[in-house]
Amino acid sequence: MRSDPKTFDALVAADQASEMVTFLTTERLLFKNRKTQKIEPGLAESWKLQEQGRRVVLELRKGVQFSDGSPFTASDVAFTVRRLVDPKLNSPKSSAFRSGEAVAKVEVLTPHRVAITFPAIVPGIENELAGIPIQSERNREKAGLGPYVVAQYQAGSLIVLSRNPYYWRTEGGRRLPKIDTVRIAIQQNADTEAERFRRGEYHLLESVDPTLYERLERDLPGQAHDAGPSNDIEFLWFNQAPQAPVAPHKLTWFQSRSFRRAMSLAIRRDDIVRLVYQGRATVAAGLTPPGNKLWYKHGLKPHPFDFEAAKKLLQQDGFVLRGDNLLYDRQGKPVEFSLITNANNKARARIASLIQQDLGKLGIRVNITTFDFPSLVERIGRTLNYEACLLGFVNLAQDPMSGMNMLLSSGPQHMWNPNQKTPATAWEQEIDKAMREQASTTDAKKRKAAYDRVQQILSEEAPVLFLAHRNTLYAASPKLHHVLATNDYPRLLWNAEHLSWSDR
Repeated sequence: MRSDPKTFDALVAADQASEMVTFLTTERLLFKNRKTQKIEPGLAESWKLQEQGRRVVLELRKGVQFSDGSPFTASDVAFTVRRLVDPKLNSPKSSAFRSGEAVAKVEVLTPHRVAITFPAIVPGIENELAGIPIQSERNREKAGLGPYVVAQYQAGSLIVLSRNPYYWRTEGGRRLPKIDTVRIAIQQNADTEAERFRRGEYHLLESVDPTLYERLERDLPGQAHDAGPSNDIEFLWFNQAPQAPVAPHKLTWFQSRSFRRAMSLAIRRDDIVRLVYQGRATVAAGLTPPGNKLWYKHGLKPHPFDFEAAKKLLQQDGFVLRGDNLLYDRQGKPVEFSLITNANNKARARIASLIQQDLGKLGIRVNITTFDFPSLVERIGRTLNYEACLLGFVNLAQDPMSGMNMLLSSGPQHMWNPNQKTPATAWEQEIDKAMREQASTTDAKKRKAAYDRVQQILSEEAPVLFLAHRNTLYAASPKLHHVLATNDYPRLLWNAEHLSWSDR
């Protein structure tokens, strides 16, 4: 683990470290099998959708206990849902349980039967229920339903998890988990992490830097693995917000479709894959990776490298390359902008450098500036004090409902121009319409058609320049068995209760 968890409260966990720990210490009503991508029974043995998908009635397992030995009942589900929608909590997991000011209502029908009524139709409601960790009404902070409990936490160093003696899942008549203790090291340095794995001090690395992967593969045959394209994505965007403290002539560039597409055509994405990821990545055509077969728009092509086409688009927009090999706009302003990204990310720093080189060949000067992550978030999310940003998403959720805050023009995460009162452009209005269409029906074909249109518009208008999906690279000791890697988080520990250890 590269950082400390920011919280052990599963309902407010948003960072990767917190999500990992709370995944292992909590349980959900339904279970998403990361290998098959299918929804299976969890704490609920069965469920039934009513009122066109707005209401779900769940039959809960009997005999399930929390880690403190107290019984699990429908009252715990009701407590969790009510806490989830409490505006004071501001849970990042609550969006499907809200619609404007209205929130989901929960009814305890019997000790082991509960009904949840949503304020609006929720497409993929089972996926939402598979994402909500259930908490104890009596002992929220200390009692959990997951396979493990937190036994020790040393900030900046170590988290020790011990088996939950009351965990409900069994295998062959034996109560799981199979491994009694899991020690999660907090190690920011990827080189140190790889070296300690090489020495046998670490037994599982969920993420391996591509520059270190080849060395591990060579030194420890059969222990370094490539699970193929992940749900992670790297991308670049320009600040188009009219209220941002950006020079007016630069805002004109960034709001131009021709300028954005020219920038995209001038970037050698194949070089990013080859030089940054050592070939272990896939050029991105859009937000959704091709491995997401349910939602990826088949036939959507990545923007190719086409230097001549990029120059032509710029010329059509009045840009001119002068004798000093610098590009100028129609007002005679030199084309120069700053590209911000987060510090201490080697791969992202290399991508920024390659983009700087590629755009330099067009006569554009790109100044790279790095910030610590909180400062970066402050700039892109509140002050809007930046010109262009290079960032990425980790473990992008598969259903388009997860992208509502980003893709709707009114969304707070609509990166290039957030929180619009009305759509600034016709194409954003069209995206709004399509996203609301897919959000208002449970018809899978209609949802897919609407989201396909969104992906096509994003490709044509290029508000975001999608760059690459890196592969899921990991390392596992041969003494650790039943590791089933997936591209859906948590990639290696989603079936932690079934992992086993052998010294042979």
